[in-house]
This record gives sequence, C-alpha cells and structure tokens, in this order.
Amino acid sequence: MYTQGLYSHVSYYHDRYGLEADFVLHLEDGRYALVECKLGSNEIEEGASHLLELKRLIREHNEKEKQMPVREPDLLIILTGGQMAYTRPDGVKIIPLGCLKD
Repeated sequence: MYTQGLYSHVSYYHDRYGLEADFVLHLEDGRYALVECKLGSNEIEEGASHLLELKRLIREHNEKEKQMPVREPDLLIILTGGQMAYTRPDGVKIIPLGCLKD
C-alpha cells in the first residue's frame, strides 16, 4: 500500500522474519515512524515488542553493512483506543486515537 501526500507518504512493512508494522509514516526529509494499531491496552506490550524488535534488527543490519546502512526509525508509535498518551521507558509512544482529532 502506498499513499502519496503533500510532504509525506504512508506504506506497510512486512519482512521475511514475519515482523510487520501496520504502517510506516515517511516524511519528505527522510525521517520515519513505525506505527502499530492496538485497540486494547492488553495488546500494547505485544505491539511495543514488535516495534523494538524491528529497531533491533535495523541496528544489527547496520553493524554488518557499513556501506548501505538503513536509517533507524525516528519514532515508534502505538495507536490505541485508550485514554492517555504517554511515552514508555523504552521510548515507544502510546497515542490514543482521540488525540488525532482536530
């Protein structure tokens, strides 16, 4: 899936290890965020685990591949149906869908 915007675009990520991100938000300047959607608060830990594993694999790749490094994600985000936005100690941002309204 690919949606072109004015300054950014959104894509989907799935790799050979079975890891995925529900979507990847790419900004024009090269920054990007990996995003998981988890409606229940019980699923937040699982989503964070997946995002952190993706980041770890990128770091591992970069240690082996010095000539063609992959940029690490600038943000790891879980969109949730919860009530409170916060940043976990591991840096994953928890953002309720209600925070995205005007």
